[in-house]
Amino acid sequence: MIQKPGAAVPEWKGAGNLSRVAKPSAIHEITYKEESRWVSPDSEFNRVLGGGIVPGSLVLIGGEPGIGKSTLMLQLALQLKDRKILYVSGEESEHQIKMRAERLSNQNAPKEKNGVFILTETSTQNIFKQIEILEPGLVVIDSIQTLHSAHIESTPGSVSQVRECTAELMRFAKETSTPVFLIGHITKDGSIAGPKILEHMVDTVLQFEGDRHHVYRILRAVKNRFGSASELGIYEMQGAGLREVSNPSEILLSQRDEELTGITISAMLEGVRPMLIETQALVSPSAYGTPQRSATGFDTRRMNMLLAVLEKRCGFRLSAKDVFLNIAGGLRVEDPAVDLGIIVAIISSHEDIAVSSKTCFAAEVGLSGEVRAVNRIEHRIAEAEKLGFERIYISKYNKKGLDLSKYLIKIETASKIEDVFTSLFG
Repeated sequence: MIQKPGAAVPEWKGAGNLSRVAKPSAIHEITYKEESRWVSPDSEFNRVLGGGIVPGSLVLIGGEPGIGKSTLMLQLALQLKDRKILYVSGEESEHQIKMRAERLSNQNAPKEKNGVFILTETSTQNIFKQIEILEPGLVVIDSIQTLHSAHIESTPGSVSQVRECTAELMRFAKETSTPVFLIGHITKDGSIAGPKILEHMVDTVLQFEGDRHHVYRILRAVKNRFGSASELGIYEMQGAGLREVSNPSEILLSQRDEELTGITISAMLEGVRPMLIETQALVSPSAYGTPQRSATGFDTRRMNMLLAVLEKRCGFRLSAKDVFLNIAGGLRVEDPAVDLGIIVAIISSHEDIAVSSKTCFAAEVGLSGEVRAVNRIEHRIAEAEKLGFERIYISKYNKKGLDLSKYLIKIETASKIEDVFTSLFG
């Protein structure tokens, strides 16, 4: 039974029970059991959360305006048909939310009776009154910056109000084992608005990313106390809502009718998910005094390091050339295994020689020009083989303990980047 959060709300204020004193316990005496999770129909959402929704968890979802945060949470609420869900909106009216729900897919449209309840309210005291009456199994707050608490005399969205409202919701979630999802605004630099302590207070921080001019959206875990913080889920924004993309490699690889220069495919990992992405490079003579260096979806400083390796170790004169790099699909890549694919794409554009679209790469490149091993190479090779690639280049040091006989794809190994260039370009 949910505790009564009446007008005074003393139990949500968190003064603490002085009669209860915590005592230390020996770690070997502490009993542990796996958290029970709610597995939602959205497999991508389950993946990012670490396997499902944990009861009593407080999850913060941030993203740019119009990216689809409210659509994601409303769609999730409509899919959880066996749960009573309270959707609290401080930004939209009931009619606006109803219109959005009608636009979602037919199987989720609320034409029949279901357990989703809409509340347009910004006072936390009034919200807790309705929670006491309804007793929902899940609460969605859209958004945390619009709420205000009577305990703090400041405007909604201020640092103190955001902190206090989050603390009240956190105490409610922990004491009642009710999962709470908070939608948060972000600042111009892409970080979640409000005090930094907001991200420390919650159990999980999710970032909803993407370009509003493109159809694909990425849900990324930034912090997760109940699972990996390296996972991501990919969605396609359609008129009927967000569609899960179960095989992201297919959308990240363009279908080409002919071989083009400056394009390579790299096998990367995001969390435990292997993905093949397309790297595009353009090298051209500099029309101005200072050569341009630009990278989209990749660290520019690392690109400059790889260019220095090519010039120092392999003799390619790139200091007077403009170099542009793009990771297709709008992804932001940090996996060092894409290094080899990037330098091959740069040389392919520089020498105007195309690389076969059936060839991919998975290796890190060091400052001395060595091809370094990367982790979980078996998953990368298996993903490339599944997508029909005929050849993959890996480090010679990844070959140890690798059973080559179980793969149909041809595995090329190299210890220096010169070996890769000789094999590809002669």
